[in-house]
Amino acid sequence: MGTKTEENRQRVELLKVPVDIVAPEQLSSVVYELLKEKKEHNIVLLSLWDLLRARRSGEYRYYITRASLVIPISKSIIGGIKFLTGKKAYRYMPFDFIVSMLTILENREFTCYLLGGRRKVLLKTEQNIRQTFPRLRIVGRFPGYFKRYEEATIIKAIRKSSPSLLLAGKGIRGKERWICKNNTVLGEGMRLWCSDIFDVFAEKKKHPSRAAFNSGLECIGFCFQNPFKFFRIFPYIGYKFLLLFYKLFVK
Repeated sequence: MGTKTEENRQRVELLKVPVDIVAPEQLSSVVYELLKEKKEHNIVLLSLWDLLRARRSGEYRYYITRASLVIPISKSIIGGIKFLTGKKAYRYMPFDFIVSMLTILENREFTCYLLGGRRKVLLKTEQNIRQTFPRLRIVGRFPGYFKRYEEATIIKAIRKSSPSLLLAGKGIRGKERWICKNNTVLGEGMRLWCSDIFDVFAEKKKHPSRAAFNSGLECIGFCFQNPFKFFRIFPYIGYKFLLLFYKLFVK
């Protein structure tokens, strides 16, 4: 397992997938460092299932590997890093991480573009963000579920507005892969995709409780919403065996 160290973060590899170790108190410094570079920066909120998908999908692994920041959101990833390297990693709840990002951007009056969600949800999200982060400048928005012929117009609008952060959510064809596909034409700045973020901001959906998240049990609620997710117990067991294999046989 390799490591790459920078002043405010450390990148490690977990089962050949990159993960960044960023302490909460260092997050603002990392964000400002990225924005100073005046280039494109993709940010990934990495779950255990994303990590396993990256191991079997070359396209998704490429997206993760090229990302400027890979933030773990699963307790199992934190445990895996500790087990294989002895290093302490930091896990973030997706909603809290995005709130922290918006707070950091607001502190210096940076900009944000909103892409995704149903029209009413997006408008409600924009209203709530403006109220909560009054000094954050929202320079554009476009709802999800758009037609293919609209993509060129959307990309042009994003590039022209040059947001510090492109916050993308549900309703984008290809999800994170849409960002990867259009990486070179979206312009500079940070990009972050999170499926349900607009529904949460619009108060259409609740994020997991802090107690459930801290205990690593947030997936239980998702399983009751979609019983097929109970079958994730099998790849989870496979993940545990992989960790043991790497611990014993991979240097």
